[in-house]
Amino acid sequence: MHVASIEKLPLSTTGSPLLIRCKTFLSVTFVIPKDSECHDVYTSLLKLFQPVSINKLYCFNYQPNKDDFPKNAGWDYFKLEAEFKHMLVPNEAWTLCSMNEKYELCDTYPRQIYVPKEATTLMLISSSRFRSKGRLPVLTYLHNNKASICRCSQPLSGFSARCLEDEQMLEAIRKTNSNTDYMYVVDTRPRINAMANRAAGKGYENEAFYENIKFHFLGIENIHVQRASLQKVLEACEQKSPTMSAFINALESSGWLKHIRSILDTSSFIANAVDKGVSVVVHCSDGWDRTAQVCSLAQLMLNPYYRTIKGFQALIEKDWLAFGHKFSERCGHIQTDAREVSPIFTQFLDCTWQLMSQRSEAFEFNERFLLILHDHVHSCQFGTFVGNCEKDRLDLKLAERTFSLWGYMANHLNEYINPLYKPNVDEAIKANLAPQCIKFWRGMYSRFESGIHPREPLGDVLLDSKEHCNSLEDHVQHLTKRIASFKNYISKSAKKLQDATSAPGKVNKELSSNEINDNKYNYDKKLSELSAADDDHPLKASNMSFASLSLSAEQSSPPQALPEEINSVAVDWKPMRNVTTCSCSTPFDQFSKKTHCWRCGDIFCERCIDKNVALPGHDSGKPVPVCRGCFRQMQKQSP
Repeated sequence: MHVASIEKLPLSTTGSPLLIRCKTFLSVTFVIPKDSECHDVYTSLLKLFQPVSINKLYCFNYQPNKDDFPKNAGWDYFKLEAEFKHMLVPNEAWTLCSMNEKYELCDTYPRQIYVPKEATTLMLISSSRFRSKGRLPVLTYLHNNKASICRCSQPLSGFSARCLEDEQMLEAIRKTNSNTDYMYVVDTRPRINAMANRAAGKGYENEAFYENIKFHFLGIENIHVQRASLQKVLEACEQKSPTMSAFINALESSGWLKHIRSILDTSSFIANAVDKGVSVVVHCSDGWDRTAQVCSLAQLMLNPYYRTIKGFQALIEKDWLAFGHKFSERCGHIQTDAREVSPIFTQFLDCTWQLMSQRSEAFEFNERFLLILHDHVHSCQFGTFVGNCEKDRLDLKLAERTFSLWGYMANHLNEYINPLYKPNVDEAIKANLAPQCIKFWRGMYSRFESGIHPREPLGDVLLDSKEHCNSLEDHVQHLTKRIASFKNYISKSAKKLQDATSAPGKVNKELSSNEINDNKYNYDKKLSELSAADDDHPLKASNMSFASLSLSAEQSSPPQALPEEINSVAVDWKPMRNVTTCSCSTPFDQFSKKTHCWRCGDIFCERCIDKNVALPGHDSGKPVPVCRGCFRQMQKQSP
């Protein structure tokens, strides 16, 4: 499913080259000695790499190991009603509309849509008919200052058409926010594109008809321009040993970074308006590409909840999956019109990465999290991103027939943690749009180029150091308690020995005091006295030993367990730097997560560290990662 294109290159002296480009930005050239065999492989791959039917996708056959996670895991993690309750909706201004329960109002919207309480049935139906694809203005985000973000598609206005109910609908949205007497309507398209659409009977809102709105064009190019731009980026990355000027010129001619900045600029405009208490209605052409990008990015800037792992997943569920971004068409899951394929979601992840690069402490997740999302949007291994809208996914019964990506990711959360994250960082963050701050995302587009990445991501090294420190601190805490317990134990034992062997009136008080304080001297002296005593000595008869005395109430485990407790925690962890392969022969690249076993300190891949157990040498008793070998040893040792 990751194959994007197959190209048969001109015959060379060594054979017939076959170039395969992947949606993960991996490019591989196979040189096949015989041209006829190369042609056979080429035609076979062309027929097989894209299924004709959506039911032939990988997700319908994928079966993970039975112990990994159940089939229903992840499908019930997010509910649209719960996400709106998080925003305190419904409330006195907004209400749940039941008219789309059977997708009759708009079949690419979710069943639950939230509209102003003032909106009448006639307003909703008429507005839906006046908007492209029936995508009427509905709520997607309500800020804590009552300012909202609503989304829709372009009006079918042509050069002069108008719809009174649609005008009333926008006025009802404006009235939900008592902060201001106006609101913004943002058209994400370049003005010239919107004007060209008027000739086709579509277009944009006429400010003469819509009261109290301020209209803005913000100039994000369409899906065809974005697709061509990404193709030029890939050509720049595929250059063999490029010079500085060749790479920079190729990247500049692609226009990719300009597009990324344009999306961030529009998102920043929306976020700033909402932060100042002004509501915004957003649309592009059909309201499922550029609208999804800027609405979700604006929320990412405004609300720290969406900058957590769970919140970011919820944002994707709400603004991309529920509101009908056409994943199967835009990602080319099946054989379809090639002009419908476009890197819209890739750009959203790129913009998120730009924000992360500028404000790393504001995000709970790391770069690996975004790469995993990107790869599995295209892989079709999970049913989460299959289909073009919520209705498609229900018709395909994906929750019953396939596994969820969220269920898989829940088992690997430790791989996605950003060690620099500060939960109490600013409520809203702002993007720095200076040209010098918009970067080429090497980790995505040049991911498979050797020699241009650090050996280990900085985040992984920091997280590893943090985990090592946590392990040692936990171990020190445990040993401190054990030492305190033994001190108490030795002191009491010395007192008992002294009381039992000293005759009244013959012991100097000062000496007695010294004996009790000098535990080692006291212990050695009394043991020698016992060994020379008569066989009927009461303490000697009791088979007196250091280990057999009862421990204090503070100490729960016997002294014999001490070596096991000390040996159960690795004090030294193997350095990550020179480890190139796991013991299972899996090679580590710059994006593979290297994980330490907390018991032996060796390094393994994520597949070989799939057990979490509590170590006897840790005070907290929390389960920690251990390798399979250590897990088996601990199972043998446990009673």
